[in-house]
Parts: sequence; C-alpha cells; structure tokens
Amino acid sequence: MSNGTTYSIIVPLYNEELVVNESYRRLKAVMDSTKETYEVIFINDGSKDATRKLAEDICKNDENIKLINFSRNFGHQAAITAGMEFSKGAAVIVIDADLQDPPETILDMIAKWKEGFQVVYGKRSKREGETKFKKLTSSMYYRLLKSMTSIEIPVDTGDFRLIDRRVCDALNALPEKNRYVRGLVSWVGYKQTSVEFVRQERYAGETKYPLKKMLKLAFDGITAFSFKPLVLSAYLGGSMLAVGFISLITVIIKNIVDGLSVLSLGVVLSANLIMFGMILCSLGIMGQYLGRIFDESKDRPNYIIESISYYKTADQKHELIG
Repeated sequence: MSNGTTYSIIVPLYNEELVVNESYRRLKAVMDSTKETYEVIFINDGSKDATRKLAEDICKNDENIKLINFSRNFGHQAAITAGMEFSKGAAVIVIDADLQDPPETILDMIAKWKEGFQVVYGKRSKREGETKFKKLTSSMYYRLLKSMTSIEIPVDTGDFRLIDRRVCDALNALPEKNRYVRGLVSWVGYKQTSVEFVRQERYAGETKYPLKKMLKLAFDGITAFSFKPLVLSAYLGGSMLAVGFISLITVIIKNIVDGLSVLSLGVVLSANLIMFGMILCSLGIMGQYLGRIFDESKDRPNYIIESISYYKTADQKHELIG
C-alpha cells in the first residue's frame, strides 16, 4: 500500500559528504515540480565521513526526507533492498547520490509509468567521465551476462530505475540474501521499458565501486541467474583433456623421432599443467555457487539498522528512532 505517497526515492549513501547536499537539492527540485506527494529515503551504508551528519541536518528541515543508518557497511544492493522495504510510494525510484544518473531523468520515467509501464529503467546512451577500461569492461560484462542468463537483463543499465508498487512488493517477498537487484527486477517480469540518458561525470568524490566490488557484483549477477558456468566447466574439462592427450601424444612421437626419452620432463610438466589448470578452473566456478549456497543457508538479514531519522512537526522533538 502506498499510504497516500505517490513516489519513493531511494538514495544509497556511502561516504558522500561532497555530494549529498547537491544531490538533495536537485532531487527536491525535480520532485517538487511533480506537484505530487513523495518521500526521499537516504540509506547511510556505514559512511565514515560526515555523510550521516549532513543527511540528518537535511531531515530536520524537510518532512519529505527519511534517513536509515546501517550499523556498518552492508553494500549497495543491501541499501537498495532496505529502501524498497521501507518505501511507501505507489512508484519507487532508485538513484545513486553521485549525480552520474541525472535526477531530471526521473520525470521521463514517471511519464512512462503513467502510460502503464511497471518497470522503467534508465539506459545509458553515453558515459562521460569514465576511463576507456571502465567502459570496455562494463560493455563486455553486460553482454556476457545477457548471453549466459535465461532471463532478459537489459544491457547498458544499472540500478537507476522506477518500479511500480506491485513490482516492489514482489521483490520484497523474495527471500534470497545475495541480491542482484537489477537481475531480480528482470526476473519478476511485468511490463518494462526504458528511457535513455547521458551518464554524467561524477559530481565530486571518488567512485564507490572499485574493480574488486565490480568483480563481486559481476559474479553475483552471473551465479544468481545462470548455471551455464557449471556447464562451461564441464566443457572446459573435456576440451583440456583432449588437448592434453593430443599434446602428450605429439611430444612422445617427437621424442621418439629425436631419440629422446619418451617420459621427458616436458611431457610430465605439460600434462600436469593442463590437468591442474582444468581442475582449479572447475573448482573456482563451483566455489562461487557453493559460496552463495553457504551464505543463503546462514539466513542472516541483509542489513542491520542502527537508527532511523526523520522530520517531526513543530510540537514534536526531532529524534533518532533506534
């Protein structure tokens, strides 16, 4: 139920002291222009800088703002999950605070939602301020993910999107812990479309998704929605076994022709390297799936909330609710 709130804007925050005020200003201007009710839910994901203090100051002066503080850093996907679970809007919009995804695009998403679409995702037509390496690896990953999964996950998209309340409720009902939200949105279905936008250069600060986190997100996406890597490991094993036999026979014949010992050091090393490489590759792939199963079996919550801050009327004291 939306409880009279039309839009819920979910904004994960992690060490965003340089952008949180500007992000709030632009979001407020966009949402006020709709002339409809809305809430902005900031999720402070264990920030170590002044992000929490700045967000709390915003809450004290704006009744449309809520702040959820995690007890530590639980990650971007957990922050989005918390925002969706606490949201009340008939439409829920996820956007990062760094202003690379322009808040003004939200109005285009709202227009599509009012046309009857239940999921409207932002599709990047151009990426400014990013290295060629980042652009190349992102493009390769999205296309690899698309080729390996059985569901249609749009390429060149992130978590910036609008989802209908019905979609949000369906996502909140899913029990998995290692959540890859953009994949889950595609999995639940409903009527989906996109709006294109130019991804801007980061307003200030540094990216919160270095290569290590990007790789984890990539593995989460692939292992959450595809068993093909397991099949691939079997094919890889068979292929390497064939290569090993061919290599072994070739080296033996060459050694006989050259008058060398059949069981030379080169034969032994090549055979061992092939077999060990095949085994380790297969174990690594299976380990990704076993790790996900292990995490799910622990049944721990996706996040722990330390406190919630929100605006109160003049006759009430603004306080943190633990």
